This record gives sequence, C-alpha cells and structure tokens, in this order.
Amino acid sequence: MFCHSEKGKALTTVHAKGKTLAVVPKSPERGADAAARALHAVLTSLEDSKAEDIVTIDIAGKSALGDFMVVVSGRSSRHVMAISDHLLSDLKDEGLGSARVEGQEGGDWILIDTGDVIVHVFRPEIREFYNIEKMWAAPDMDEETVH
Repeated sequence: MFCHSEKGKALTTVHAKGKTLAVVPKSPERGADAAARALHAVLTSLEDSKAEDIVTIDIAGKSALGDFMVVVSGRSSRHVMAISDHLLSDLKDEGLGSARVEGQEGGDWILIDTGDVIVHVFRPEIREFYNIEKMWAAPDMDEETVH
C-alpha cells in the first residue's frame, strides 16, 4: 500500500499476517540517487559478510515497496543472523539506520527494509522453497491476459 503523509512525504505501510505493523517513511533523499546509494551500501555489506548467491531485482515501477530487492543466502541460521546483523550495523554507519527488520529470532529468513531496498536473507533450503526471485523476475503481464 502506498500513501502520503500530511506534509506530502511518501509513506509505505508494512503488513504482516493481515495486521499493519508500521508506516515507514520513504527515504528523505528520494529518487534514483538515494536508491542507488542504499543499494551500494547493501551490496558492499553483503559481500563483506560472505553472503552467497546475491541476486538484485529492480522493482521500481513494479511495486511501491521500494526500488530494489536483494535476495541472498547464508550457509546456516547463524550465518543468516550474522549477515543481517552486519548489514544493519553498516546501514547505520552509512546513515541509513532506520531499516525495519522481520524474522531475526528464527534465522531461516530475515527481511530488512531500508525504504528503497528490500533485502531477503535466507538459509538455502528456505530460499529454494519460497523462490521469490522467480516471482519478482516474472515478466509483466498485459491486462488483456489477466483473467
């Protein structure tokens, strides 16, 4: 869901299991520069953490959730948690510290939302099961083909 605040700032409403968890302000820098800066910080951190099978999907124009989605794997639950902890620390150091996080308690699938970049950190078997890259990388369908 996408809406605007009273002052005209873009907001994203975050939902989980049908409940609204938070209304997250979009990046104050707005635009491609802010998204590119966030993506660069995310990818650098993930590479430093030895995240595996890093896939970046451009979702700008496809979703109001953000501009990019990054999907990565960790070798184990402990590695998944370490990747997310390192990423959150690096985002804070870069001035992008207002990220929202879901799933840290389990270590199977952790989602980190910076506002411009959504990062999914999976254990390999969980990533294979959900296969979200395939869902988001699917070609756009024409309205005529949707029934």
